[in-house]
Parts: sequence; C-alpha cells; structure tokens
Amino acid sequence: MPNSADLPAPTTTVTVPDTELASAATQLVRDTTDDLIYHHSRRVYFFGGLQGHHRGLSFDPELLYVAAMFHDLGLNEEFRGSGRRFEVDSADEARRFLQSRGVPEDSVRRVWTAVALHTTPGIPAHMEPEVALVTAGVEYDVLGIGYDDISEADRTAIVALHPRPDFKRRILRAFTEGIAPKPETTFGNVKADVLERYVPGFVRGDFVDTILDSAWPE
Repeated sequence: MPNSADLPAPTTTVTVPDTELASAATQLVRDTTDDLIYHHSRRVYFFGGLQGHHRGLSFDPELLYVAAMFHDLGLNEEFRGSGRRFEVDSADEARRFLQSRGVPEDSVRRVWTAVALHTTPGIPAHMEPEVALVTAGVEYDVLGIGYDDISEADRTAIVALHPRPDFKRRILRAFTEGIAPKPETTFGNVKADVLERYVPGFVRGDFVDTILDSAWPE
C-alpha cells in the first residue's frame, strides 16, 4: 500500500508542492510524529489552502505547506521540558529546517510567525496569507470554523486521504500530553482550557490576580 504522501492530491485547486523542500518536510514529519499529527497537519494544509482560494488570497503553497506540517511538532516528547509554549518549539523547529536549506529570511519569518500564532485567534487573519491560512486550516480541522466554506466533495476527499478516526478525543489527548509537563506555558492562551479539563489539580493563571499581586506597592 503506498504512503499517503505519494498519493494524488484530493482537490484540483490545492496540491502539495512538488519540491525538494516540501518532500523533506513531509519526510521529517512522517519520521518524527505519529499518524494523528501527520494526517492532521496535511489536512491543515489542504483546508487552509482551500480557505485561501475561498477568500481570494494569494499565498505561497510551499511556505504554507511547511508551516502546516511543522505546526504541532512541538507536542513531541522531546520538547516537553523546554519551558516554552509548544507553538514556539514548533516554530523554532520550522525555522531551523528552513535556514539549514538556505531559505530567504523573509520566508523563514513568515513560516515562524504562522506556526507560532496558530492558536492565537484574532491576529493571524490580519497578517500575511500564509500566517492567516495556517490558523484557518487549524480552526477548520480542530474547531470546525467555516465548515460550510469548503464543499462536501473536497472535505470528503481530504478526509479519505487523511482520515480522522476519533480525532476530537485523540487531539485533545495529544494536547494534554504535550503541555501538561509545562503548565505555566498555558497562561493567557486557549490551552489552559485543555489542562483545566484533563489534568487534576491544574489551576489556570489569572490575569487580574497577576496584576493585583505584582510587586508594585500600590
């Protein structure tokens, strides 16, 4: 049975770039993550690209692809003691990957930003298309935002190529396992919801208390 990376694209408007960079990104993610993250990352690319066409955005498919493939790499076990948000660990890995291959710094910056901000709603949509569309792809696959913006035919084709069995529970488990060892990194972001639900004894940081309890004497 062929690897899904070798199969044809499921849509006529969004295809995986046929470049050495994209192939290397595919292989790296395939080798270092499980099926859950690999298939999710590929769906993020396809859904993000389709949303880009739907919104009339002009984007670089290669940069969008690399960003989509790397966006959850920071959930891997080797990053759980980093003390950084998993989004930053993911972005840093993408940056190292691109810089080692001589990619121009502006392109590296766009990919880094797209990955680092993919769980920060309200900002990416106002930035470069690649940044906006990684978030759009994540929001589509994880949250179902804009579900009807993509045709049933395209959605079915993408999920047939990259299945999502019990995806909701499995991705929540992956989030929990990836960030529970560094709960302080969830302060002020959506992943605090995950730990509050699944980690007994977790207490989310409170912004108001942080202000009131600061060292300032007043």
